[in-house]
Amino acid sequence: MTVPIECRPDETFVLNLGPQHPATHGVLRVKLTMDGEYVVNAEPVLGYIHRMHEKMAEEGNFARFLPNTPRMDYLGALSYNQGYVMAVERAAGIEVPERAEYIRTITVELNRLSSHLLWFGAFVLDLGGFTPLLYAFDDREKILDLLERVTGARLTYCYYRFGGVYNDIDDEFITGTREFIKRLRSRLPSLYHDLVTGNIILIKRLKDIGIITPETCRKYGATGPVARGSGINYDIRKNEPYSIYPELDFDIPVYDECDSMARYMVRMDEIEQSLRIIEQSLDKLPDGPIKAKKVPKILKPAAGDYYTAVEAARGSFGCRLVCDGGKGPYRLKLRSPTYSNLSLYEEVTEGMMLADALAFMGSLDLVIPEMDR
Repeated sequence: MTVPIECRPDETFVLNLGPQHPATHGVLRVKLTMDGEYVVNAEPVLGYIHRMHEKMAEEGNFARFLPNTPRMDYLGALSYNQGYVMAVERAAGIEVPERAEYIRTITVELNRLSSHLLWFGAFVLDLGGFTPLLYAFDDREKILDLLERVTGARLTYCYYRFGGVYNDIDDEFITGTREFIKRLRSRLPSLYHDLVTGNIILIKRLKDIGIITPETCRKYGATGPVARGSGINYDIRKNEPYSIYPELDFDIPVYDECDSMARYMVRMDEIEQSLRIIEQSLDKLPDGPIKAKKVPKILKPAAGDYYTAVEAARGSFGCRLVCDGGKGPYRLKLRSPTYSNLSLYEEVTEGMMLADALAFMGSLDLVIPEMDR
């Protein structure tokens, strides 16, 4: 419930939420000015884990920055890996083999699934439900096993290379992925939707809570499930197609209710769409090389200004790469989707009850290291 708040300094108090608190996501601090149970002002405070990624990129060569990319959004690392290599490939004029593009799509969508599953479990836990977390992590473990087999890592994946991928996928990976698709589809109706989506407690906590209008999304640059939960049909995979997405048949879930329940439904529907994308990619997977030929170890793209964007689990992740003809970026600007999504939090939470503000925060799916670049 949201009510208009008239600020009464003698009646208000300041409550620090975070940076170490079980109700926050990562090391986020929210400075709350409260009037009883109602939020007068909620000021997000960042910087507790800032690591100067962009400056680090400018100090080394192009390849040296590759391991940094998964350490921003560690839950959707492959999207960040992909966005950066695509920017460098565009600058250097590198053509990626078709098989490598299919492998990138399969693995990045698996990573999107693992990210959404973790969000699902953590979000319901924020609202007081523990059991769904166990089911979500049980399914997520299967994805981590699959990705570990081809990337060598379980979280901070550095698998993509300029011109392709690090190594090929094998029959065991393909068989395991198909088995996982079948498994998750069989579990979604009962363990996710019957248990959680249709639960009256969840509905009461989310429906009509945290209303984000389309105008607010545009004002703050919100993208991803946050924008699509507010009726904005924008997904870079469709609106600015890249890789093999134009060759695949999938839908973009959009809800017009603009509340926390709508954002929940967008992500749950995206789970099924990612399964469709992976299944089609496996069916169409071509033979051929997984790396472009004759890619120099030290790249020196021509001077220029280049931009690429990918649809990460939380929205539009963009890389603006400025080259001066040297062996590393002259300037690298990383566009964080979560930073824009969090920016609207202060405006939307005004007059909201504290418990609803926490539920609303969970619906934004925040990953703080991605903001604190």
